[in-house]
Amino acid sequence: MSATAAAHAPRTTAQEDTARLLDGETHRSGDPYALWARLRKQEPVLWHGPGEFPGFWSLTRYDEIDEVLRDARTYSSASGILLRPRAQGDDPGGNRTLALSEPERHRVLRGAVAGWFAPRNLRRLSDALDAQAERIVRDAVAAGRTDFVTGIAAVLPVEVVCTFLGIPERDRPDIVEWTTDAFCAGTATERTLAHLQILDYFGELAERRRAQPGDDLVSVLAAVHVDGRPLPVEDVVLNCDNLLVGGTENVRLAMSGGMLALLERPAQWELLRTGFEEVAGTAIEEILRWTSSATHLVRRAARDAVLGGRQVREGDLVVCWLPSANRDPAHFADPDAFDIRRTPNRHLALGAGPHYCVGSQLAKLEIRAVLREFVRQVRGVEPDGPPERLDSVVVGGLRTLPLRLTG
Repeated sequence: MSATAAAHAPRTTAQEDTARLLDGETHRSGDPYALWARLRKQEPVLWHGPGEFPGFWSLTRYDEIDEVLRDARTYSSASGILLRPRAQGDDPGGNRTLALSEPERHRVLRGAVAGWFAPRNLRRLSDALDAQAERIVRDAVAAGRTDFVTGIAAVLPVEVVCTFLGIPERDRPDIVEWTTDAFCAGTATERTLAHLQILDYFGELAERRRAQPGDDLVSVLAAVHVDGRPLPVEDVVLNCDNLLVGGTENVRLAMSGGMLALLERPAQWELLRTGFEEVAGTAIEEILRWTSSATHLVRRAARDAVLGGRQVREGDLVVCWLPSANRDPAHFADPDAFDIRRTPNRHLALGAGPHYCVGSQLAKLEIRAVLREFVRQVRGVEPDGPPERLDSVVVGGLRTLPLRLTG
């Protein structure tokens, strides 16, 4: 926009900017980053009154968001971590899943699954990851064209999570189809139906694993005891769903958004292609910062507190806009530049504090494996149509990224 046009553009209030952030269309074809930038300057801690959604404190600056995420006793995740319309009430998974639990319950659940994501276990998995990534990219190159989102970025994470959850090979095509539909289908009804199929499947699997345990995360969760009682089957199902979503959706969005950023910047792509081993680590962190696929996290104040000079009351909802924190110029030099050599890069894309993503190292290994194979096997890549973004307030990123490939 020119300086003259900007001078005559209609002025908007911070409340109007926040309301636009609650519209999926803003995230599909608008510019939420311009709104977040304006809010960081004008009202970084803003009370947004109730409407379709309940009232909440809107946080757009890194410092306040980091403070909230690290203080789980003052800012609880137990009633839900995503904005939900008032008509829906609190999240049904509240204080039942790893991501939505009070500190004591969270400690038990995280302790049960953390070993699966420990470096020693992931090292044993790395060869299989590399082999799967090699096959996925090879098949795409042989076909000559692919939708990078569903044909590459979505495939490896689903395979890995299926392995962790002990899902039999014969069932994996269904899981891949349902997961793709749940995240990428064109209508809300299609996405909801696919998600219900996933929940039904996990319900049956949890019952089988409780009767006959195996060496997998479903069996681990089915054996967990909280306050001396076994975790209810419904809670096992919700935790499996939590792991599936966290382990697939955000990786898919980060991987595909990162690929688009690289292809739009030929110098960055060439730097990665010619010096992969040197820059891969910082490139992955920059991809996570740049894409920030989880648009927000919600917390509820468990007691009165002061946040950015504002009085937060017990029971108030607090919304942390993670992409805004990751573009805060107070913490990132030239934050609107995509720089795969960026360091330091203390982004919040995977959260912070006690609820920091338990699968963070696995996610980075998956992104690394696919990028390595892509720069190794692909000699030519160009768009095969315009990319399409999701119209979601919950996750930001690409629904499609059609590409033509030559090996």
